[in-house]
This record gives sequence, C-alpha cells and structure tokens, in this order.
Amino acid sequence: NIALDVLYEDNELIVINKPPGLVVHPGAGNWTGTLVNALIHHCGDSLSGIGGVRRPGIVHRLDKETSGVMVVAKTDRAHKSLSEAFADHGLTGDLKRAYLALVWGIPMRPTGTVDEPLGRAVDRVRRAVVPEGRDDARHAVTHFTVIERFGEQQKQFASASLVECRLETGRTHQIRVHMAHIGHPVVGDPDYGQAFRTKANRLPEPLKGRVKTFPRQALHARLLEFRHPTTHLTMRFEAPVPRDMEELVDGFRELCTTFHPFKT
Repeated sequence: NIALDVLYEDNELIVINKPPGLVVHPGAGNWTGTLVNALIHHCGDSLSGIGGVRRPGIVHRLDKETSGVMVVAKTDRAHKSLSEAFADHGLTGDLKRAYLALVWGIPMRPTGTVDEPLGRAVDRVRRAVVPEGRDDARHAVTHFTVIERFGEQQKQFASASLVECRLETGRTHQIRVHMAHIGHPVVGDPDYGQAFRTKANRLPEPLKGRVKTFPRQALHARLLEFRHPTTHLTMRFEAPVPRDMEELVDGFRELCTTFHPFKT
C-alpha cells in the first residue's frame, strides 16, 4: 500500500507525481515496493495488460531517483495511443516533456542543443556518447535552456545552473549523459558526475554539506503534455519540485545573495 500522488485520473489513464527513490516496475532486486505495485493496489485490475505482468500500463519510465510527472495507461486503447506518442517523441504529435536539472557550472550559451548518439558504456551498465556508426548507437537530442545561474560572480566558489531540458528523443539516462558530455553533469549524479564531486569542497557551509549528502541526481520531470487518447484534448500536467531538490537549489540561491565579489 504505497501512497500515490495522483495529479489526474479517469477511465483511460492516470497521471502521477513520482517521488524520488521509487522504482517504476519490478525487476532484479526490486520485486516489491515499486510504482507498478502501488498502481495495482490503487487501480486493481483496471490497468492495461499490454506491458505484461511486470509493466502493466507503463508507457514510459523515469529513473529510480528522478522525480516528476508520469502517465500510465488503464486501457489497451490508451496504452496504444500513448505508446505511439512517446515513440514519436512529439515530432508529429502533441507530446512535450520538460525536466529541471541542477547542473555543475554555467553553460556558455543560454540555450543549446546536444545532438549526440548514445550507446552502452564500456562497463555495459551505464550509457555514453558513442560514434554514430556503432551498432548500438541510438539517435539522441536534448535541448536545454539556462533558467538560473549560481555563483557566476563569486569566483571563489563552484558555480552551478538550474536548466530546463526538453527531450526530442527519449533514451535511457539521456539528460544525465548529454549534460555530462558538455561538461555540466547533474549535481548528485552517482553515475555521470563522479569527477565533479570534489566541487562541493569549493562551497561554503552549510551548502557544502547539503551537496555532499544529497542522495540522488537533482533531476525532476517538471512537465508532461500529451493528447488524450479518447477525447483528443491536449492534457498538460506540472509537478512541483520535491522538497529536497528545492532546498538544494535554495542553497545555491542563498550563495548568490549572501556572498558578493570583492570590489576593487
């Protein structure tokens, strides 16, 4: 009986705000306590069976430690329609997805696009930018916009940025890999931001301690927009940033207002 933060529900679908730390569907090491388990308890038998017993109704996923908006199909009709929308990535339809990420450093441009194919990393577990001709290379495009800059004027401290990322494709770990590839990994990312963990040492307390103990990547699925499978109305849902990430961002905001560069 896992409580769900339901943003919307009707006979065709359910939209939820997934908390960080919740695995989407059962798998090795996570057979219980998943979003699917919670959905089965909440919806009973009214989930689409197209995804099989492990993934009923699941048409897209978020990483375990990524929070935010997800839609789940309750009927096969909705499953087919939503799956097609996600497969198309909004190129010809109404699907839109926007994420907020707190990243290290400040991108040189306020907006940008990362168009780099992704494949398996050498360890066969993580993902990486790979040569376009490689067998496992998959087309991947991420658009980003810088929302806020932190520490730009405080050169003695490590800088960071709050960015909005919009997906043109939907590969595994896409935002995390692409932002790390351009030198701005997501703060707290255990897989793609390890080389930047020492940056926390260049922050004043209590922000330094807050960053070092932050248990996950600071990534949140803020917005999801799609066409309803039966009414054909455009549905738009936004999820508030979870408290732990909001407190982390506030810490960087305080850095900018509390510490000012020395005037000459």
